[in-house]
Amino acid sequence: MAQFGDKLVIAISSSVLFDLSESDRIFREQGVEAYARYQIEREEEVLAPGDAFPLVQKLLRINEKLGGEPRVEVVLLSRNSADTGLRVFNSIEHYGLNITRAAFCGGRSPYRYVAAFGCHLFLSTHGEDVRRALAHGVAAATLLSPPPERRDDDELRFAFDGDAVVFSDEAERVFRREGLEAFARSEKAAARRPLNPGPFKNFLEALHRLQAEFGPDQCPIRTALVTARSAPAHARVVMTLREWNIRIDESLFLGGLPKGEFLKAYGADVFFDDQKNHCASARPHAATGHVPHGVANEGEAEEESSAGDQAKVDGER
Repeated sequence: MAQFGDKLVIAISSSVLFDLSESDRIFREQGVEAYARYQIEREEEVLAPGDAFPLVQKLLRINEKLGGEPRVEVVLLSRNSADTGLRVFNSIEHYGLNITRAAFCGGRSPYRYVAAFGCHLFLSTHGEDVRRALAHGVAAATLLSPPPERRDDDELRFAFDGDAVVFSDEAERVFRREGLEAFARSEKAAARRPLNPGPFKNFLEALHRLQAEFGPDQCPIRTALVTARSAPAHARVVMTLREWNIRIDESLFLGGLPKGEFLKAYGADVFFDDQKNHCASARPHAATGHVPHGVANEGEAEEESSAGDQAKVDGER
């Protein structure tokens, strides 16, 4: 594993950083050789920002606020070859993004390097890469397009679902197997017993460490838990976060209400959820990462792995 000390390390694919839709069309319609020619002929043409571009900008600005040794590292993981990926790095340089490390995998999945770089989070449009990263213990999400209107400030607001994202899916399994009343009884009985960690626990811990380096009124990072739970099932969540010594700035216990309007009110830059219906509610209001983990995703073929994903495969190249 790469030695970055206490840095927050985020891995992103080229397709979430830049708009590669036209390159994707060439790849799908004409094949890999035409795609390679297209990229090389246009390697001096700057790519337009992609879905994660504002998020990456805000992450890298945190280093400017702290001064000294950078505390946030963004790594590019791409299915491009180094040859066809030169256009991506030229665009990175054009926008002044401090991204210096990358893995170009020549058409193969780059997920293998997520753990090697010591990444806390991996964002991609390729569902199978995301699933593999999750299976290897790294927080990962398939990023969905954000709304056209975005907040133009330096505060970075993360929002997380609870079960199967920050926490394990153990409680969700009870709910699906036995229903809401049994879930409520089970969680009330286990209120003093911490939940097991979910795939995003380590990422949330890394965010918490970074937040601690700022004064209480100066921190550019804000976190929120946005969960379908309600009382009395909220108590176990509170006790778990206390046991982990992780502070969440805002906690919303919605009792099954749609999450979209609450994310809009919070002003989320990005929201992570395991359930596609919650992602659909969130998508008009924030960049949304689907986390294909837990019981809600068992036995389902990821949409990105079928026709929709194949249409985007060049974006990962």
